[in-house]
Amino acid sequence: MNRASRWVYVPLVLGAVAMLFPLWWMVALSLETAERAGAATVGAGGMVLWPDDAQWSNYPEALAQVGSERWTGFLDAMANSIVVTVVTVVATILSSSLVGFGFARMRFRGRGPLFTLMLATMMLPPQVTMIPLFLLFRGLGWVDSLLPLIVPAFFGNAFFIFMFRQFIAQIPEALFEAARIDGCSVLGLWWRILLPMCMPVVAITAVFTFIFVWNDFMSPLIYLHSDDQATLAVALNAFRNQYGGLEAVHYLMAVSVVTMLPCILLFFVAQKQLVDGLGKGAVKG
Repeated sequence: MNRASRWVYVPLVLGAVAMLFPLWWMVALSLETAERAGAATVGAGGMVLWPDDAQWSNYPEALAQVGSERWTGFLDAMANSIVVTVVTVVATILSSSLVGFGFARMRFRGRGPLFTLMLATMMLPPQVTMIPLFLLFRGLGWVDSLLPLIVPAFFGNAFFIFMFRQFIAQIPEALFEAARIDGCSVLGLWWRILLPMCMPVVAITAVFTFIFVWNDFMSPLIYLHSDDQATLAVALNAFRNQYGGLEAVHYLMAVSVVTMLPCILLFFVAQKQLVDGLGKGAVKG
C-alpha cells in the first residue's frame, strides 16, 4: 500500500469517530453521577469522555423505574418487544420470500401489473394509511393488543418482496426443473431450495425488520393503551416524561443503552451475511 492510498483512510476514520462518538458519550453519561451528567448535558460541566468513578449501579436502578417501581415493568416491556419483533421478522421473511418466489418463477395473468402495483405501494407514506388501519383494527377489536403490530407482517413487505424477487430471478431455471423432476412440489421448491439459497437476502430482511420494529414508537403508541402491553419504545418514552429532568439524565442514558443493545448484537451476528447479500447485489436485476 503506497502512501497516497493511506490517506484514503483518514476521512473514513474521521467519519467512523463522528458516527460512534454519540454512542460513546451516551455510555459515558450513563455511568456518571446525577450531578455531573446533568451538568454535562447543559454544557456546564464540560465534555464527559469517561467517568472518573463509573456508577454501574445506574443500570439496575434505571431499569427498575421503567414502567413502574419494580423490575417487572422493564421485563414486561422487553417481553412484549421480543414477541412483536421476533414474530414480525419471521412472518416478514416467510411471506415476502413466498410472494417474491411467485413473482419471479410463476407465470399467471396480470403478473406484471400486479408487481407494478405492489411497487407503487412503497410510494405511499405511512401517514396516509395510519387512520384507515386504525379504524380497521378498531372494528376488529384488536386495539390494545399486539395483533395490529404482528398480523400485517404476514402479508409481506413490498421492498423485501422486490429484493427476493430480484434475487430468485437470477437463479438458473435448470435447478427448478431438476427439483420438479425429482417430485418436489411448489412449496417444497420454496422451502427446501429457495430459502437456503436466499440466506443473504434473508439476513438483510431480518436485520432491517428487526431494527425497524424494535425501535418503532409510533405504531405501539397508537394501538397499545395499557401499561402491560407497552413495548420498550413506549416504556422508554413514559420514563422520559416521568424522569426527564437533568437530575435523571444518567438513568435515561442507561435505559437507552440497554434498549439499543439487541440491535448492535444482531448486526455483529449477521454482519457476514449482511455484507455478503449487499455485495452480491440482492436488489440487482
